[in-house]
Amino acid sequence: MNTSPTLSATELTSDRLRLRKAHDADRDGLIELLTDPQVWLYLGGPRPRDAVEQYLDATGTPGVTEKPGAFVIADRTTDRLTGTLLLARRPAELPGHVTEEGWELELSYVLRRDAWGAGLAFEAATAALRGAADELPDQPVLVVTQTANERSLKLAARLGFRRKGTFEAYDAQQTLAATDLHSFGA
Repeated sequence: MNTSPTLSATELTSDRLRLRKAHDADRDGLIELLTDPQVWLYLGGPRPRDAVEQYLDATGTPGVTEKPGAFVIADRTTDRLTGTLLLARRPAELPGHVTEEGWELELSYVLRRDAWGAGLAFEAATAALRGAADELPDQPVLVVTQTANERSLKLAARLGFRRKGTFEAYDAQQTLAATDLHSFGA
């Protein structure tokens, strides 16, 4: 287990969004997000609704974001959940690293379908990466996505991530991209 620091902020904001910890009112939005086949097309498929409900019952809705770097992406005006974002360490035992030791920061996110195409993923990712750049030493940040997920690859490139290679995982080709954290510094 790696003990390198991760983002400690519990809330970050951007023009339109608030990245925050989950609360009970997010339950229905999380169920919709986690069970949507389109959202999970390149992420192993949607979770069964009953499994998501059991998970939320067991952990409590706030438990979804209890770890550092885990956020609900919410509309800054309405506070409505539009997605989730995680900036956490990629375990060394998983494939896809740019350092020998692994445990680099990895950015991942999902948005509800009604939030697609409005630049919200870019805005949320930028807010999280800027927050981390202000708090943590410079280091690589990774994005790993299925190579077939062209929209995600375009967003990663727009954020400044550069393709480092591909590998097979979860019965699909994955693309590894990386950037330096301090490219997001103020």
